Amino acid sequence: MPTYRRSVIPARPGAEALPLVAIVGRPNVGKSTLFNRLTKSRRSIVGDEPGITRDRIYGEYEWMGRRFRLVDTGGIVPDDPELIPTEIYNQAKVALREAQALVMVVDARTELASPDYDLVRLLGRSKKPVFLAVNKIEGEAMAYAAENFRQLGIKNVYAISAEHALGIGDLLDAISEAIPTTQAETAEEIAEEAEISEGGPLETGEDDESQKRLIRTHGEFEQRETAIAIIGRPNVGKSTLLNALTGTSRAIVSPIAGTTRDAVDEAIEFEGDTLRFVDTAGIRRKGKTHLMAEKMSVVMARRHLEAADVALLVIDATEGVTGADATIGGYAHESGRSVIIIVNKWDAVTTGRTDGKPAADREIFEQQLRRALKYLDYAPVIFLSALEVKGMPRVLKEVKSVAAERRKRVTTGQMNRFLEKIDFQRAPVPMAKRIRIFYMTQAAVAPPTFVLFTDRDIKLHFAFERFLENQIREAFGFKGTPIWFKVKARNAETRD
Repeated sequence: MPTYRRSVIPARPGAEALPLVAIVGRPNVGKSTLFNRLTKSRRSIVGDEPGITRDRIYGEYEWMGRRFRLVDTGGIVPDDPELIPTEIYNQAKVALREAQALVMVVDARTELASPDYDLVRLLGRSKKPVFLAVNKIEGEAMAYAAENFRQLGIKNVYAISAEHALGIGDLLDAISEAIPTTQAETAEEIAEEAEISEGGPLETGEDDESQKRLIRTHGEFEQRETAIAIIGRPNVGKSTLLNALTGTSRAIVSPIAGTTRDAVDEAIEFEGDTLRFVDTAGIRRKGKTHLMAEKMSVVMARRHLEAADVALLVIDATEGVTGADATIGGYAHESGRSVIIIVNKWDAVTTGRTDGKPAADREIFEQQLRRALKYLDYAPVIFLSALEVKGMPRVLKEVKSVAAERRKRVTTGQMNRFLEKIDFQRAPVPMAKRIRIFYMTQAAVAPPTFVLFTDRDIKLHFAFERFLENQIREAFGFKGTPIWFKVKARNAETRD
């Protein structure tokens, strides 16, 4: 079985070496607002509803020339017997173990309660520097109110407003002083200085930077990692799949639909490549989302999908392919992502079936799936149970293969030789919609995009587009990725 190594959320190369600061506190005190403020991002979903953040969310921030990693945790209520709060607590404990400094956030507008004292005792046992951020402080009267929170017994108390960026500098100064500079950080600074003195990135001309941006838009820049979004309806096993692929308990898993809200990412190294998996919230119809957090999580899931290279579309074998699955697959297809279809819980309808019905037939199921997802006929299908680790290396190999196909380029010479062999008379297209292709070139990758130079400036007939796509796939592959076409008429070219 192929081996793979887990990597601890490197948001960029060398991130493991950065000191980690954990943000903790009860639900709805402003932890995610502070996280987003420091990381200058909107990674954590923010809202008035308590308990929005559940999994650990990582990011980075820079202060006074030093970089730090930051982790946002779900609201901690120690000894809560309910399933999800307990899992949130377990996720937070992992962050406490990893961190070099802890920031406990409290709401200045609420009274102290026993969970606050319980949390202080928990943090005290860690023997790490603890800072109390009294949040939602606005005006002198509220600043005086912050002094009331000293009764928690934490020496380092700071009045802040995460929403309005007030008082945060003093807090960051104190954190920076409490965490000594590591040898890894010092080595990184020396390396950066050496790079600059030897004529590194700072001596790059403006034209080079412009060229870099141009190449990036075509998807041909050097990739350090491949981003894979795990998408699907709620409760189909996306978080279980993330944990199995990365060999961690990174995402909270529960039978309650909609457990994941923030996108949770984890990176692994597999056969020399870095693969970053992003577990997104379950996507459902607008009419099915009620809480603002649910609506925001669906929006964020769409954004993470559009930022990914490959999408793993997870389908629940026990429920079959639904209209919602087709809609979600359509999002991935239309955005130009490469797609792998994962039929999860396959054991529940075969070897582990308990309802007395005969085991499901893989060929029949795949035929039904292909009929429902016609536009994803290029996507490979993998049947597995996310609870069984033995199927994961196959998924990882397929991800690598599909990502490579996505970035493959066909030369203009190859394409023109290909055109000479194609009998376009076989294409089932009405005479009024037929066009003549003079030549054809691949203009971009990720997804592969071809420009057709033709005799007429008309939109390609869908039957002709499908015919041409099938011929290209037969000749050159492009497994798992959509193919885009652009038409440029010869007379339009002359006018240019």
